[in-house]
Amino acid sequence: MAKKVEKWIGEIDLKEGALRATARREGAMTERGTIKVSWLRKKAKGKGITARRARLALKFRGFQD
Repeated sequence: MAKKVEKWIGEIDLKEGALRATARREGAMTERGTIKVSWLRKKAKGKGITARRARLALKFRGFQD
């Protein structure tokens, strides 16, 4: 039997720029304008919307390599 492939990324309701705005308010931006990975990892350990966004950003970062 074939395995069902889930397309969870297409079903995500993103608020573009929300994580970047939070990072900017907290001073977690680098000189190049990207979000510090250490800040993302710290936020990903928590609960709530920001933590979910941070985990997703780390997941998307893994797609680059």
